Amino acid sequence: MTAAKAKEKIQELTEQINHHNDLYYQKSKPVISDYEFDQLLVELQNLEKEFPDFRLPDSPTQRVGGSITKEFTSVVHRYPMLSLGNTYSAEELKEFDARVAKALDGDDYEYFCELKFDGVSISLIYENGILTRAVTRGDGVRGDDVTNNIKTIRSLPLRIKSKDIPPYFEVRGEVFLPKEVFKQLNKDREDIGEETYANARNTASGTVKMQDSTEVAKRKLDCYLYYLLGENNRVETHSEAIQKLEAWGFNVSPTYKLCKSMPDVLSYIHEWEKKRLELPLDTDGVVIKVNSLEQQERLGFTAKSPRWAISYKYKAESISTKLNAITYQVGRTGAVTPVAELEPVFLAGTTVKRASLHNANEIARLDLRIGDYVFVEKGGEIIPKVTGVDLEKRNPKNKSVQYITTCPECKSILIRKEGEANHYCPNEKGCPPQIKGKIEHFIQRKAMDIDSLGEQTIRQLFELGFVKSPADLFYLTKDQLLKLEKVKDKSAQNMLAGIAQSKTQPFENVLFGMGIRYVGKTVAEKLARHFKNMDALATASYEQLLEAPEVGEKIAQSVVAFFKDQNNHVEIDRLKRAGLNFESTQKEPEKVSNVLDGKSFLISGVFQNYERDQLKNIIIAHGGKVLSSISGKLDFLIAGDNMGPAKREKAEKLEIKIISESDFDAMLAK
Repeated sequence: MTAAKAKEKIQELTEQINHHNDLYYQKSKPVISDYEFDQLLVELQNLEKEFPDFRLPDSPTQRVGGSITKEFTSVVHRYPMLSLGNTYSAEELKEFDARVAKALDGDDYEYFCELKFDGVSISLIYENGILTRAVTRGDGVRGDDVTNNIKTIRSLPLRIKSKDIPPYFEVRGEVFLPKEVFKQLNKDREDIGEETYANARNTASGTVKMQDSTEVAKRKLDCYLYYLLGENNRVETHSEAIQKLEAWGFNVSPTYKLCKSMPDVLSYIHEWEKKRLELPLDTDGVVIKVNSLEQQERLGFTAKSPRWAISYKYKAESISTKLNAITYQVGRTGAVTPVAELEPVFLAGTTVKRASLHNANEIARLDLRIGDYVFVEKGGEIIPKVTGVDLEKRNPKNKSVQYITTCPECKSILIRKEGEANHYCPNEKGCPPQIKGKIEHFIQRKAMDIDSLGEQTIRQLFELGFVKSPADLFYLTKDQLLKLEKVKDKSAQNMLAGIAQSKTQPFENVLFGMGIRYVGKTVAEKLARHFKNMDALATASYEQLLEAPEVGEKIAQSVVAFFKDQNNHVEIDRLKRAGLNFESTQKEPEKVSNVLDGKSFLISGVFQNYERDQLKNIIIAHGGKVLSSISGKLDFLIAGDNMGPAKREKAEKLEIKIISESDFDAMLAK
């Protein structure tokens, strides 16, 4: 393709994808499938890699990340991001109203009410309609530049195409993790043996400051915008500004309301106290603002907050109920989770019978005793949790809870690794919930995707002794399936067909389904691509594993331990005989030039402009080879940040040339 045609095609694809993105995220009216959208995006990514100078500032490829930020630049806010005064009572709101009335000296005024979202404050700067900078609140005077990460938020416009926009304006909002995304994120972490996150707000905050924007994109952050700033916005009220944001394509929560008086404000607060629980994100209150911008200017500011706005905070609903017992659940990875069994109580819209206690440390911190009356809240309005003990109701005869020492399912002695909060059952081959959990993990959509089976079917198959490991699924007979409850001839045929169809799943899905601790879907994909097949992965050393993208010490140790277990090799052999894929089908990148012919490279560390997989593809596309370890056959070691000193020392000893990222770019340019 000529440069001129490439430039034209890049512009066409950019506009096309941004249009579909707007239809999906702003108007909720998609007209193409996710697959078709992804294919357009891949086409654009490939063109931009080949012709990087033609990438447009609003390119949708920025949505998927790819940049690494080692340090976030500190930026002074043009307009300070002040905090709001808080109140928890109607009386204090009436006092605020009286102060406003007095300061405005009898002028009519009205309030703009909007929900206070529990996320991370962000300031977005647009110049000539293009998003040029995103800055965190920080201390209110200066924050961190997190532009690359914020651009991955798909609901956020990278370019405003309206004709009435000023050359410079600033928009403020709240970045958040939707409830369902947060729940799935924790489910995925639990599934690979990682500790779950405590709440959505802190997780969103941590995500915004992650170094790798590719990982940020996977978290599916969202953002609500609620404030327009600038010198030439041509609006006289806050409500007009909100209407402009909506017209320009910003994601504004439709929960706001213009209120003529304080009684209207109190009515709004009461209306949303329960309704807010149905929203897709956490909320903790209401923000009340004087609507007129001229009146806001007259009211002015204190040293810390505006006099024209106040935040009403809803009290976290907490209720006391009796702790009847503590039960212990064993997960797929052997992690043991204590659960409070409660006297049923109605809380935040649902009846709560059970609440998480997290681990032994939390039980000790609370000094829990069976029979205590405990305070229960809904953490982030999602998961019930025990927050304290009602000591006034404590029976002094109640004894402190002693954490169990043996597995509640198989009676194995529990272990607790140094630096970890959870206890584990080590009997992974004989503990029933671990076995069933591994099989359920194996059939899930992200792994083998056997949707003709389900949790209840797996339970029955296990209890009848037909399935003790994932490989057993591929040796099931129709007669065995017909012995299950409510399974007739047609159902049995569908189950067998689903199992047979799963054999077409790619190697990375099989590898994820194997259930190696800490190896989630992304890591499985990286390992499959790096090692190409199961045999190479199974024989890889700890050092070779560390060379793979996304693999750190914890994951490498876990993979080595997995393949040391002879039982796992037996399982893999049975899966191979059943016909599953243990070879990667991912194609090598197309040949671009011969500039690196005859040269071999090893990639180590973190890079500014590339992921390690990208570098590998570029090397191969230009005729080079990528090695997995340092030896006399190696020509160049491409050294990024955080490369291990031992590797550098070995390369220097063998007189291997160590080059930087910029050195590599210069080599390509030749």
